[in-house]
Amino acid sequence: METMDWNQLRAFAATAACGSLSAAARRLGLTQPTLSRQIAALEASLGVALFARVGKRLVPTEAGLGLMTHARAMASAAEAMALTAAGQAQDVAGRVTISATDALAAYLLPDMVRALRQVAPQITLTIVASNTLSDLRRREADIAIRHVRPQEPDLIARLIGEMPAHFYAAESWLAGRDRPPTLAALGQAGLLAFEPAESFAAHLATVGITVQADDFPVVSENAIVLWEMVRQGLGIGIMLEAVARLTPGVVRLVPDHAGIPVPVWLVSHRDLHTSRRVRIVFDVIAEVLVRHLRAGRSAPPADDGGPQGEAAAVGM
Repeated sequence: METMDWNQLRAFAATAACGSLSAAARRLGLTQPTLSRQIAALEASLGVALFARVGKRLVPTEAGLGLMTHARAMASAAEAMALTAAGQAQDVAGRVTISATDALAAYLLPDMVRALRQVAPQITLTIVASNTLSDLRRREADIAIRHVRPQEPDLIARLIGEMPAHFYAAESWLAGRDRPPTLAALGQAGLLAFEPAESFAAHLATVGITVQADDFPVVSENAIVLWEMVRQGLGIGIMLEAVARLTPGVVRLVPDHAGIPVPVWLVSHRDLHTSRRVRIVFDVIAEVLVRHLRAGRSAPPADDGGPQGEAAAVGM
């Protein structure tokens, strides 16, 4: 049998994953006729049909299922090669993708972008604002700012420190109201919640706030949405102190409470970390994050452990 063409195998793997030629073509950046010809050529070289049409979807045949294992292995190898090659790039000009939670991306990343434009204006930044963890091994991002310690052995991470999160309300919300004197009193004062509400309520219970999921007037998975609700006087919300300092018109509640420590990790793939432009971006982000920590008079913890899952529980 002739050596398999990688482009044909890639076309097969994408079509099997997407279930249609049009979706697979979009994923690979090819035209649908080109993709169709590549799959037809692969079927001709193997002498078997790899797909059957079921309704509007293309479903792998038995022969196609047998080929998928090998195609996936080759795809993983190709991704590893691309990652290693990208890591060796010493040219500063190019694209670097940064993944961060929506709140960090909206409120703290502008400082980092401003600093990077001064240091290396030839670098193009792509910002992925998401509260789900980007897969750095699959190049969904080059650098991630996370609130949980990475567990994958091929990722490297620097613990920047801990940013405290506090409870806040707008001055307009407080007008005509008595401020809740304790954390426990916040439970009946109109807390806005992160989705899922049940998990958020369970986390609040660990700091002495008793509230049921049905008691929250507003629930969202988006921290920026909730923070804007707080800013407009629609309830009490929890937010990083570093973000609250940038928001006029909000007041910290229960000021004698030390706050909830939120670890901040800067993460990159081990191979990509040898890339000069990724290293530049990594170092500038670290410098700006440390500056925000110092502005809040917070010091990095002595060890690299840090609370695991605190930020995930509060949605930041």
